[in-house]
Formats: sequence, C-alpha cells, structure tokens
Amino acid sequence: MNRLSRSILGTVVGLAWAAVAVVALAAEPAKAPPEAQRPSDGKVRVIVFGAHPDDCEIRAGGVGALWAAQGHHVQFVSTTNGDIGHSRIYGAELAARRKAEALAADKHLGVATKILDIHDGELEPTLEYRRQITRAIRQWAADVVIAHRPNDYHPDHRYTGVLVQDSAYMVTVPFFCPETPYLRGNPVFLYSEDGFERPNPFRPDIVVAIDEVIDRKVEALVMMESQFVEGGANGPYPKDDAERKVRAERAARGFRARSENTANRFRAKLIELYGEEQGKEIRYAEAFEICEYGRRPNAEEIRRLFPFFPKK
Repeated sequence: MNRLSRSILGTVVGLAWAAVAVVALAAEPAKAPPEAQRPSDGKVRVIVFGAHPDDCEIRAGGVGALWAAQGHHVQFVSTTNGDIGHSRIYGAELAARRKAEALAADKHLGVATKILDIHDGELEPTLEYRRQITRAIRQWAADVVIAHRPNDYHPDHRYTGVLVQDSAYMVTVPFFCPETPYLRGNPVFLYSEDGFERPNPFRPDIVVAIDEVIDRKVEALVMMESQFVEGGANGPYPKDDAERKVRAERAARGFRARSENTANRFRAKLIELYGEEQGKEIRYAEAFEICEYGRRPNAEEIRRLFPFFPKK
C-alpha cells in the first residue's frame, strides 16, 4: 500500500469513528432541566395575574391580604404596564406612576408586586408572552394561580386569561423554558369573578369572606388615584381638591358595594363553606372558579389552600 492509499484509508477510518461518536452522543438522553424547589415552610404560594396595575387588587385584594396576614406568600402580577390608562398622561410617565401606586397598594395589603413591561392595550396570546407567564409561575413556585376568565370585555383581560390557561400545563414541561426550573406538580388554577354570561357564566366554586380586611382592601384601591380618583383612561379629571375628596369617598363606597354584592350573589356557597350561621352573617366576599386545565382540588385541598374556612 503506497503513501497515498494509506492517507486515504486513514481519512476514511477517522470519518467513520467520528460518525460513530455522533451517533453515540445522539443516542444519549438529554440532561433534564432542573426541577423547581418549593420552599418547605408549609406556607401556601399564590400568584395572581391581572391585566393592569389595579386588576389583581380589585379581584383578589381581600383574599391576598388574608393569606399575607397568615404568613403565606402572595404575588400580584400585572401583565401590562398600564401606560395608556389615563386621560391626561401616558407612556413612560404613566407607567411609572401606576407602578408606584401598585407598589404602595400592595405593600398595604402585604403582597409582592410584579409588573410586566408590555404596553397597555397591546397584550396578545403569543409564544413569547406565554413564556413570560410560565416563567413567572415557576419562579414563584406557585401552589395557586388566579387570573381573569378568557371571556371578558377588555382584550388585555381576555388574553391574560388565555395566556395563563396556555401555561397551565406548560409549567410542568421540563424542556419548555428549560432555563427556568419546572414545577413537578401542576398548581390549582382559578378564575376571578366577573359578570359576563356568554359563552358561559362565572361559577363560584370558592367564595371567601373578607369582612376582616375590607377596610384594608378599600384603602389600597383608593391609593390608586390615577384610576379611581382621576378617572383613568376615560376621565373626566377632577377640577379641584374638593372633587378629588368626593371621588375618593365614592370609590371607597363603590368597592365596598362590589364586595357586598359578591357575598349576596353567592350566599348559598358561603353557607356551604362557612356553615349556616356564619355564612348568613358574612357581608363582604371574593369569589373564584376552578379552571379545569390545572390540578382539580378536592374539598380537603381547597380548605388547605384557603385556610380561612371553619374546621369541619
């Protein structure tokens, strides 16, 4: 065998071994991404998604304050920055103001705050936004996830509901957003209350009395002056300090009435959960519906996750 033949043979053998090595590496299973480690403090971990910096506080401010008062971990997440929700200011100036309002209100409630940098009115059910929601749920290591229902008047509300629904299974899939440790068990996903009837009405699976924190909830909401004193996106803007005071008082009465209406609307469920005597006396409440896409809690688990109901 001459020198040229030996060189060709050596090249062929080398390529063959390289091919074998590639096949062997391809046959090896990929290393699984890390699993999220839930803290072992025995506390419930709750993440609430609202479309704008005020939606979480309106729909779950009371139950958030109740959880927080017992040492459980609650985070309110706004999926947009609220930068067009005012009749006089907009953009970065308004986004900064609404963030400051949300931080102050949430501190008053005892919950953590997260605001995604997505323009108000521009939320869409995209893959990138699904990844953001999935990462947020995993990073909080949530046991309970609350969001809007997907049938709602506002597109940001609807798509917040859709994005959270679309994350309900993906939070457990290791190779989706593999850089963020995945959840071994699926959280319980819940919808917050609304009054829309089509295509299906809200169903109250869990109704929580918030009488002991109603003052705190209302105070937190009135702190969001850009929305509830200055009129938000549709105005009109108050003409003087006297009118600002009147509007703040009117907003407080309105939020109390809203929570009172929830208690009256779902009185039968309150009696079922709290017993007849206590259930009839409850004045203020917040209500939630179990989403079929997450874990299906039984009555015992509901009482563990919502440790506010009397022991049976």
